[in-house]
Amino acid sequence: MTAGYEHLEYRRLRAPQEDGTALFDPTWDRVGAIVDRNAQRHAQALYDVHGKCLRALADQARQELVDAAQRWTATYRDVSFVAHRDPTRIFLAGHQPQMFHPGVWLKNFALDRLAADHNAVGVNLIVDSDTIRGNTLRVPGGSPETPNVANIAFDASGPVVPFEERQILDRQIFEQFAGQAGRQIAPLIRTPVLQQYWPLVQSRAAESDRLGLCLAQARHQLEGQWNLKTLEIPQSAICDSTSFRWFLCHLLDELPRFREIHNAILGQYRRSHRIRSAVHPASDLAQNGDWIEAPFWIWSVDSPRRRRLFVRRRGPSMMELTNRDGLTVTLPLGSGDLSGAVDGLHDLAEQGVRIRSRALITTMWARIALGDLFIHGIGGAKYDQVTSALIAGFFGLQPSQFLTVSATLHLPIQHPASPSLEAPGFYQQQLRRLEYQPDRFLDLRPDSAAAEARQLAEEKWLWINNTITPENYRERFFSIRRLNRRLQAWVEPQRQLVLQDLKCAEQAATATAIHTWREYGFCLFPGETLRDFFCRLLPKRA
Repeated sequence: MTAGYEHLEYRRLRAPQEDGTALFDPTWDRVGAIVDRNAQRHAQALYDVHGKCLRALADQARQELVDAAQRWTATYRDVSFVAHRDPTRIFLAGHQPQMFHPGVWLKNFALDRLAADHNAVGVNLIVDSDTIRGNTLRVPGGSPETPNVANIAFDASGPVVPFEERQILDRQIFEQFAGQAGRQIAPLIRTPVLQQYWPLVQSRAAESDRLGLCLAQARHQLEGQWNLKTLEIPQSAICDSTSFRWFLCHLLDELPRFREIHNAILGQYRRSHRIRSAVHPASDLAQNGDWIEAPFWIWSVDSPRRRRLFVRRRGPSMMELTNRDGLTVTLPLGSGDLSGAVDGLHDLAEQGVRIRSRALITTMWARIALGDLFIHGIGGAKYDQVTSALIAGFFGLQPSQFLTVSATLHLPIQHPASPSLEAPGFYQQQLRRLEYQPDRFLDLRPDSAAAEARQLAEEKWLWINNTITPENYRERFFSIRRLNRRLQAWVEPQRQLVLQDLKCAEQAATATAIHTWREYGFCLFPGETLRDFFCRLLPKRA
């Protein structure tokens, strides 16, 4: 059995469903003990990383992280608070630079609060190696009774490239976004925080043409206005640090062993939890001849579409790296000192070659090297259970424990209470019964019309009660269908009433779905609503 299986702890984490609720797993009061235990595990990290103790490499990584994050953040907001924090104690969170929903944003507020309570430096990682999912934001509009949804573009659509490379493509669309989104949502929300946020985005866009950078830095500026004291840094800067490059080269040199453990753990995870998807929670690392897939992305600034990285040995002291799509480079990588390989990665970066960690490696490095506590959302927490097993299986270390934070907040739309209606499915079933069982809905009055309907119904039941034989089954079927059709005239009034109720029920269900969708971007909410929400969920400051 591969070491690390005991850490495949599958927990059914589920985002809170009710408005205004949150998930903290483990609970807030246990964080102090978790941080202390994680610090002890850091002190015991004696794994040899090609001549460097992992603990020493992690100490170097933390110093590089704090220095780089201070420099980065200082370009757009104050960082003087760092002087009053312990630079060796670091708490981390991370997400893509998007206009995410308030449940994701709660991680940033939890990071600020926990870092302050434990005298730590809070650092949020901007995951800019991920690709942008779209160029629009879903914005509700219409009236509270009959709302609608529009996808408002904040930039032109473009090639699928990582956030690190994604430029603002259409300044006119970019500049007009806040006005269009504001007009759409105005009947429902009068003062969305978009009114404060987008001018900050536009201000950052005057300094940079990178879309993700503008979105992230403006959001971080807004957090600063709300007195959050954290640093931020792009994941790309982490990947370009000396300590991470040393770690990367070590994984490349040990790739056959890493791949074997990685794939075995994923296979066991899927079998244990009956997962059929070959890409959940991550894909196996492939091998094609002597080419082995590494858990990294590679691209160049000239061709910024990210691809999976494949590597192979080329003699005892050289390694080939390729994206299998026209980009192939070499790296001096022997089995001894990694300094030459680290310098080689620096040279490749100067030539425009980008090598970035994929999700499991991003959080693996954060947990074994960069910090004492990592704050995940629901999605990250699920796949990082595999990361825990990898840390144990590959490094032989007790993995640090992370915190999972998520929440649900609905837009504060004042809408009338829904009428007392059943769900649409109830009325659809009623329509089906009117079609196939009209005799059960007959209003039998003592007149000639009622007499005709009774006669048709009686004839139908004679066929229903008649024994089915090979000789009569076709005649029986078509006769019952003919009689049902003839009875429709007597149930038409009931049908119209049910159709009216169905229309009202569908409108109510649509309105409720629009009102209660939990994925609306934070910038669509009133600032007061967001601040009250976060303050209510987080414990008082220590």
